[in-house]
Amino acid sequence: MDKTRVYLERSKSSPISLWIGQGNDLSPHDPLLQVIPHATSRLKSLTVHAKREQIDNITLHLSHPAPRIEHLSIYCGSVLDSANKPVLETALFNGDLSSLHALYLMHVCTKLPWRNMVNLTSFTLGHTSPGKVSIRQLLDFLDSAPRLERVKLDSATPTSGAQGGRLVSLERLKSMTILGNEPCSLLLDHLLIPVGAKLSVLASSFHGGFEDQFPRSLDNLRNLSDFTNIHLDFADRPDLRFTGPNGQVTLTRASPGFDSTSQAFEFLAQIDTSKVERLDINRGNPPSGGPPYRALLRMETLRTLKLSRCQGPHLFIRALRPGTSSSRAVVCPNLEDLILVLRTNSETFKIRDLVRMATARALSGAKLRTVKIIGGQGEPDPGGALELGKHVSHVEYVPVTGVVHDDSDGLVDDSDEDSDDSDDSDDSSYEGSSGESSEDSGDSGESDWGW
Repeated sequence: MDKTRVYLERSKSSPISLWIGQGNDLSPHDPLLQVIPHATSRLKSLTVHAKREQIDNITLHLSHPAPRIEHLSIYCGSVLDSANKPVLETALFNGDLSSLHALYLMHVCTKLPWRNMVNLTSFTLGHTSPGKVSIRQLLDFLDSAPRLERVKLDSATPTSGAQGGRLVSLERLKSMTILGNEPCSLLLDHLLIPVGAKLSVLASSFHGGFEDQFPRSLDNLRNLSDFTNIHLDFADRPDLRFTGPNGQVTLTRASPGFDSTSQAFEFLAQIDTSKVERLDINRGNPPSGGPPYRALLRMETLRTLKLSRCQGPHLFIRALRPGTSSSRAVVCPNLEDLILVLRTNSETFKIRDLVRMATARALSGAKLRTVKIIGGQGEPDPGGALELGKHVSHVEYVPVTGVVHDDSDGLVDDSDEDSDDSDDSDDSSYEGSSGESSEDSGDSGESDWGW
């Protein structure tokens, strides 16, 4: 304690950083706490990592102004009882945090004044007690912090206290991350995410649809305007990602759900995807109904479609095949490149679906430029390959045994063992079908493409 006093005296008025992390009980009479009131005016950074019963003893001594403080981090990591978390009183630093740049609050409830945050650029709020912070309070806070660049809400998304018609523009936002079980659509209804920002939502559990994690009006997401790429990943953590010249929006589920693929295509079929140029789909099992067709039908400018290890690539291929009726719109009329990555080396791929699709598109004036197929082993059926080449400018086969690496498309293939696919089944009853009889699925005149 004596050395601490000497240090404070010799450093005179220099700004200091203080870290308090007591693993054992911290007595209200601990000598360290008696020094803090004399040092708050010099604090540049304060980190408090303590137990529930220690927080009050520490914050009791933080009532003096701290005009220099730029970083404040309070973490009460041992709290398990969500209804009994420590509360930060409004007297903290005399209620003035106007010099603060970064605020990190975890496992505490806050009554900090939602004001004087004019210089704040980074804000993290995590694991607050349910209902302790309302949407209105958070909006008031964001309104008072016009320079915010980074926001993270970790299991602290408010779902009550919405204010109809109120919008808060986060003009300098670079990234916002929202994690937890709570749907964030109500909060995002009130926020204008600017051009250039990155919005990430990680849903721990997914009880509703994709629309529960997006604002009712996607116009609020200015960073989503004119998005050109969609990436769907249905592996260990299903991921829906939109990217474009104005920013990125990502929605991730912590674990796969039975109907996550269906939900994703139902959502894509409802929103404006008319400017999308590339669609990448990794894994997943597209539903056998209409969603693949309806979603693709809206992608009028799509140029590249990549299907990586999907269980039902034939559903997409048949959705892309124009029907016999000339009145039917051509799905993705500007599609130029089709990339298929097979799931396993033992998978048998039907080349006739590709040939029929490419033939019909060529007759409709929507000729493919490139078809690239990666994976499997052996040679394709010569007759089918020759027929496909008549309607596609460039056909490329990349037989692979083991791990797939493709520098141009960023492929990394782990050796899956699921070989019991149902890709061979014909599904001509769904909306995207050309209406041809299912008898042609057993056409003996064409050879299957055996890898």
